[in-house]
Amino acid sequence: MGLTQLTVRIANPTDATQYRDIEFIVDSGAVYTVAPKKMLKEIGIKPRSKRTFILANGEKFERRLGTAEFEYKGTRGGASVVFGEEGDFPLLGVTTLEALGLIFDALHQELKPALMIMAAASDRAKSRTDNHEIHSS
Repeated sequence: MGLTQLTVRIANPTDATQYRDIEFIVDSGAVYTVAPKKMLKEIGIKPRSKRTFILANGEKFERRLGTAEFEYKGTRGGASVVFGEEGDFPLLGVTTLEALGLIFDALHQELKPALMIMAAASDRAKSRTDNHEIHSS
């Protein structure tokens, strides 16, 4: 299987007129999305925190995180974004996919809508749970 690349819009969450369309590698094993630090600063996204990451060889390193608005095929969602340093690949991670309501189908190398599970989201669902007792051990 090859790499799946997508062009996704990344925008400043407080000013949607500041955005870039960039090509990401979909990485369903990555928690966060990584985007070039220079580009994030150009659209006014500021780092808010730091996280420690670890490579497969055990090497640890830190990166700054901010919050961005993402858009793919008309669907929008907000998620954390890692300020990538030179040499870091732009990756689209699972928190962004979840924010967009999407899942990655590795077999077909494409994004698909995720069906979200919600307990007692409607009167119909609530009436089903009201009729069942919950037993704890």
